[in-house]
Amino acid sequence: MATDIPDKQYFKIGEVAQIAGVEPYVLRYWETEFKAIRPEKTRSNQRLYRRRDVETVLQIKKLLYDQGFRIDGAKKRLRELSGEAPSASATALAEKLHEALGELEKIVDEDEQA
Repeated sequence: MATDIPDKQYFKIGEVAQIAGVEPYVLRYWETEFKAIRPEKTRSNQRLYRRRDVETVLQIKKLLYDQGFRIDGAKKRLRELSGEAPSASATALAEKLHEALGELEKIVDEDEQA
């Protein structure tokens, strides 16, 4: 079911909460977990969400509530959907794991030959 987003540039937190069907505290929490949600703040510290923030909120809600992802899984899936490359630390870890796997395979082969 598609959610209609009103045709305007900025949305207050209450409006976004109503559109997404979640409480404002949930949005504030998601802001701390997902870099893709970065509302601007006014001088009075009121959050102003852009349309793409609202779209991202709806995508996060779908991942968490409908598709059963946990926060970390939803972060990863959002990166995949946005075409964002894995972080340097994730790439380095994958390389180290690949090297370790290669070493383990050598050890197993040596044991089987002995």
